[in-house]
Amino acid sequence: MKTVEDDTGRRYLLLRRSDNASLVRDPETGNECYVQNDRLEAVDGESALETAAGTVSDPVLTLLTNVHDEETLGLLIELSERGPLGVRTLLDAYQFCESDLHGRLTVLSAAGLLEEADIAGERGYGVTEDCERALETIRPEIEPSNDGPADTD
Repeated sequence: MKTVEDDTGRRYLLLRRSDNASLVRDPETGNECYVQNDRLEAVDGESALETAAGTVSDPVLTLLTNVHDEETLGLLIELSERGPLGVRTLLDAYQFCESDLHGRLTVLSAAGLLEEADIAGERGYGVTEDCERALETIRPEIEPSNDGPADTD
């Protein structure tokens, strides 16, 4: 599979090429159609998989490519839910050794998912707006439950 571009600049995934027309798929919509070959050109330097991944929003793509385990994802979710937290609080509350936490915070900050925050005069971290948007995209809205314990009287 290759990435091709039509004469309007729209990118497609090339599925099948014949003498006069090619079957292409729009990576954003999934729609397939035939386009005349004289309207298509191969796109150099971008694989079909990169084109397909390009349909994911930048914040979500950043999250997916920088969070490699459940603990790191959980750290971002906790910081999103609780707000910025100091490094000492993070070390006390979660099962990270200092070097492991430092490594995760460094990677997530470099990726633009975390930003430093001043928490009571100490260094802390909170999620960025991009991280918040990515988390909102991948997590369903949690509705508060109105169901209390059932009355047994």
